[in-house]
Amino acid sequence: MSFDLDEVLVIGVSSRALFDLEHENSIYQQQDVEAYRRYQFEQENKVLGKGTAFYLVEALLSLNALSDERLVEVVVMSKNSPDTGLRILKSIQHYHLDITRSAFTGGEPLSPFLHAYSVDLLLTRHSDDAQIAIDTQDCAAALIYDPPESYQPDRDKIRIAFDADAVLFSDESEYIFKTEGLERFQQNESDNEDVALPDGPFAKLVRVLSRLNRKLGADVSPLRLSIVTARNGPAHLRVIKTLRAWDVNVDQAFFLGGMSKEPVLSALRPHIFFDDQPAHLLQASKRVPSSQVPYRSDSQIQGLPKTSIEDSETSE
Repeated sequence: MSFDLDEVLVIGVSSRALFDLEHENSIYQQQDVEAYRRYQFEQENKVLGKGTAFYLVEALLSLNALSDERLVEVVVMSKNSPDTGLRILKSIQHYHLDITRSAFTGGEPLSPFLHAYSVDLLLTRHSDDAQIAIDTQDCAAALIYDPPESYQPDRDKIRIAFDADAVLFSDESEYIFKTEGLERFQQNESDNEDVALPDGPFAKLVRVLSRLNRKLGADVSPLRLSIVTARNGPAHLRVIKTLRAWDVNVDQAFFLGGMSKEPVLSALRPHIFFDDQPAHLLQASKRVPSSQVPYRSDSQIQGLPKTSIEDSETSE
């Protein structure tokens, strides 16, 4: 029986992003593969705790109940062997997650299998896998942070929040800010207000999510897309016009003008927040599930001195 994953939203989630496997990972890092294998066998019937991506995965899978056809598929992608991965599969059953597809690579990288599974978004705890996915442009990808304490997801809505530059849009405008300052950035955005921003690493994903929303219908879909960005006027106009040119509808936009994002995110309670800058994510991740979108390896920003990047992290 064949099934075309090109027709649905496909989330690839690593086992460490879906479940809390940090203790197990420390055994692997500090001891050896055999010690890790032995521990997993001994704990095989002990259910794993929920990881940072758990609530997002659970919520997105619930969309399938709103349609006669599959809208969302989740693929668990793990560097475990099939043997050591049995505990992961049992935990999926325990939580009644509608996940039937998995890839256990036995220690080899996940990235070569992203295209094979038609993955639209990879959520992982492995920076190398996220970086390769971004570089090859196979899919959107992000490095998951630790779970926030006392986080309670919205049970009525599915909230996904995005930063703007270097996430939805390319990092061209952000590079201008980092190298030439705020005034030049604002002038560039005003001069190009009617020129759509180039696609960033999450542009395709937000289009897929917007189409999914339209497919379900505004009165039915619980999915809410939000932008939380340090941009403000007049640079915010280009963002709105770009999304209109993309035929993408977002439900909410918060233009903060350099204010901290954490208070807005605490009020919004997204199932996940995507940003490119650790300075924003370190605070946000204490309140809501958060993940870092890597810059492409050939990005001009990668060539900037680290101090220059840190000093300008209030831009976006």
